[in-house]
Amino acid sequence: MTIAMPRFDRSTAAERGLTIADFLVPVTVAERLNTRVRDAILVASGALFVYLTSLVVVPHDPIPWTGQTFGVLMVGGALGLRRGLLAVALYVLLGYVGLPFFAEGKSGASVILGPSGGYLIGFIVAAAVVGRLAELGWDRRFGGAIGMMLIGSVIIYAIGLPWLAVTKDYTLSATIAAGLTPFILWDAIKLAVAAGVFPVAWWLIGRRPDDR
Repeated sequence: MTIAMPRFDRSTAAERGLTIADFLVPVTVAERLNTRVRDAILVASGALFVYLTSLVVVPHDPIPWTGQTFGVLMVGGALGLRRGLLAVALYVLLGYVGLPFFAEGKSGASVILGPSGGYLIGFIVAAAVVGRLAELGWDRRFGGAIGMMLIGSVIIYAIGLPWLAVTKDYTLSATIAAGLTPFILWDAIKLAVAAGVFPVAWWLIGRRPDDR
């Protein structure tokens, strides 16, 4: 079974649930790939991208500054709900089983059960939600992309902060001071960059000549 590269049509892409990843592979290559093989490659590439963003890290106790949020939001928006969820879940799983995939080269169950574990679980949920919003067309315009990324960021903190509070036995104010306030500016920058990438990418796809 082969899959043809979908032709770009801004008016129908959202209706068909297509994301930017569906337009990234040239037609001649896409036609040679089985659908499942193509999706597996995209999922593995997404997990690798999140790992690479985890290498951007500034140590900070108990939660370091990293580029992971950017990676998660990008992967979710690019791959859509199912592939985005699988990509980030694969990244978390690889770190859980012992590969040094988490920030600061950490790995294992202790990271999941530690202060940053809630953020990692939040990554999976956020990737799925952002992916679904991208399938609905939120990433076609900057305003929608900002909203999409903001929702993803809120989900990460909504899961990460209570987890941090429980594992560190923090009060509400201590939790916010340790797990939210230091990251607001950094995350705002990542959010804006991620939101800006998608409308530009769609514009470029729309201008790309037919690969056939």
